[in-house]
Amino acid sequence: MNELDTEIMVGQLEKRGLTRTEEEQDADLLIFNTCSIRDLAERKVMGKLGQLGRARSKRSLIGVTGCMAMAKKDSLFRKLPHIDFILGTNNITDLNQVLDEVLSSGKQTIRTEDQFEENLNYLVAKRDDPVKAYVSIIRGCDKYCTYCVVPYTRGQEVSRPPESIEEECRMLVDKGYKEITLLGQNVNSYGKDKPEWNCLFHDLLYRLDKIPGLERVRFMTSHPVDITVNLMEAIRDLPSACEFVHFPLQAGSNRILKKMHRIYTKEQYMEKVALLREIVPDVTLGTDIIVGFPTETEEEFLETYQAFEQIRYSVAFIFAYSPRKGTPAFRWKDDISEEVKQDRLQRLLSLHNQICAEERQALLGTEVEVLVERRNKDETQLKGRTRCWKNVVFSGSDQLIGTLQKVKVHSYSHQTLIGELPKPFSVIA
Repeated sequence: MNELDTEIMVGQLEKRGLTRTEEEQDADLLIFNTCSIRDLAERKVMGKLGQLGRARSKRSLIGVTGCMAMAKKDSLFRKLPHIDFILGTNNITDLNQVLDEVLSSGKQTIRTEDQFEENLNYLVAKRDDPVKAYVSIIRGCDKYCTYCVVPYTRGQEVSRPPESIEEECRMLVDKGYKEITLLGQNVNSYGKDKPEWNCLFHDLLYRLDKIPGLERVRFMTSHPVDITVNLMEAIRDLPSACEFVHFPLQAGSNRILKKMHRIYTKEQYMEKVALLREIVPDVTLGTDIIVGFPTETEEEFLETYQAFEQIRYSVAFIFAYSPRKGTPAFRWKDDISEEVKQDRLQRLLSLHNQICAEERQALLGTEVEVLVERRNKDETQLKGRTRCWKNVVFSGSDQLIGTLQKVKVHSYSHQTLIGELPKPFSVIA
C-alpha cells in the first residue's frame, strides 16, 4: 500500500512539472513515505530525518507522509523542527496544495484527517514496473487487533467503487501490464461497507477476470474471518486468480489469539485451511506470525510452531513482538525478554526454511508457469515468479519480458528456482 501511495504522489509531482532524482543531494524536495507497523521502521526514519536536520548542505523541502505521519502528527514538528510538512495517509490528494502553502507562506503545514474519502486519482500513479502493478480496492481496517496501529493510521474500511477499479485495470492492461495485485488492509471485506453496490470481493474478481489480456490477479492481505467459500471457489474457477492466499495466522494459541483480538480460534482457522485446500487442491498459503506477544508461554509458542509445521506455509513474515504506541497492547507489560523472542523467532524461521527447501526440492524436474518480469541483477538471466509466488531465473532474450513462459526447473540457489526454457521456446502470452 505504501508503494502504491508513493507511485500516486510521484505521479502528482510529475504532473506539477517536477522530475525525479535518485541522488539525495540533488533533490529540492525529499518525501519520506513511512510505515508504523514495526518499531524498527520508525527508528530508521527518525534517524535519517535527524541526520538531515544536522546537515549543512543545500536545504531541501522535507515532507513526512504515510502511517508515521498519522501516528505522530504534529509531535514530529517538535522533535524535528526542520520538517516542512506532514501529510497523513488520507490526504495524499492534498500534496500539491500543501506544497503551495509551504512555498507561499514558508510555514510548516500539516494535514492528517482521520477519515478517508475515496477521491484519489489512481490513474495518475507513476509506476516503475512495466509488467505488474498494485491496485487499491479498499483502505482502512475495522478489525482492531490489539497489537496493530493500522486502524488508527489508516482509519475505517472504505471500499473503492468497482467501476473505478475495473477502469484502472483495463487501462493497465492496455498499457501492457499482465499481473495486478489488489491491495487492502483486508481485501476480503471489500464491498461490505457499501451493500447497495451488490459487489463483494469474489464478485469483483469475477468482473476483473473478464478483462481481455489480464493474465494474473493476486490480492493481499486477507483476514481469516472474512475468507468465504465464494472466494475459494473464485480462486478455483477463475483463470486469472493465482492459487496463492496470504492467510495470516498470527499465533497458534487460542488464549493469545483472543488477547490479540483476532476473533477466531485456531480450530476455526484450521477448518478454513482444510476447506480451502479441498476446494483449491493446488493452493499455497502465506502467513504473518508474531512471536513473544505479551504473556506468551513456551507451550503457547509451541502451539504456533506445531500449527506452522502442520499447515506448511510457503511464504511467511515472522516477527518478534514490539509494542506500538496507541494500541491496546501498548498498555500491557512487554514481559517476554528479547533473548526469548529472538530464540522463538529463529526456531520458526528455521522451520520455515526447512519447509521451503523441501518445496523447492519437490519442484525439481517439473515445469512451472513464470511471468517474466525483468533481467536479474547481474543481467545474465531473466527473472520472474510462478503463480504461487516462487522466484525463478532462467536464460533467455529480452523479448520474453512481459510474457508467460513454461520453465523447467533443474536446480535452485537459496530461495530461487533455476530453470531453462523447453527448446524451441515460444511466447505463450
